[in-house]
Amino acid sequence: MISNWPVWSVIIVDGGPILLAMIAIAYSLYLGRHLDAMMEALKNSRYICIWGPALRNQGWFGCIALVSKIAGMVVWSTAYIRIGDVDPVDIKNFPPHLRWMLTINLLLIFVSLIWMAIDVALMRI
Repeated sequence: MISNWPVWSVIIVDGGPILLAMIAIAYSLYLGRHLDAMMEALKNSRYICIWGPALRNQGWFGCIALVSKIAGMVVWSTAYIRIGDVDPVDIKNFPPHLRWMLTINLLLIFVSLIWMAIDVALMRI
């Protein structure tokens, strides 16, 4: 079905998720500049105490991994509170502007994944 579309629309539909994923990676690297503030806000959390310093010193990949993990812990905190990875007081006192930035990061990632899934479904039709 997608093979009958005009060339530019196919390029946009196929290349859009890749471009959005690259933007999400770049934004995660930008959020790495705020990693010290995020780790300070989560200083009583078990995961940050154990894995934070190790991942912090692993270059760009460790930075992206740590930002992604912190984003998940802050945005979907109830599951991480239950398993004991994050302290509820730290989540309550987490800076709102950083929480907003992490939410945008997760939104970029999920929109890219959903767009990619739709693209694959269109190719299979």
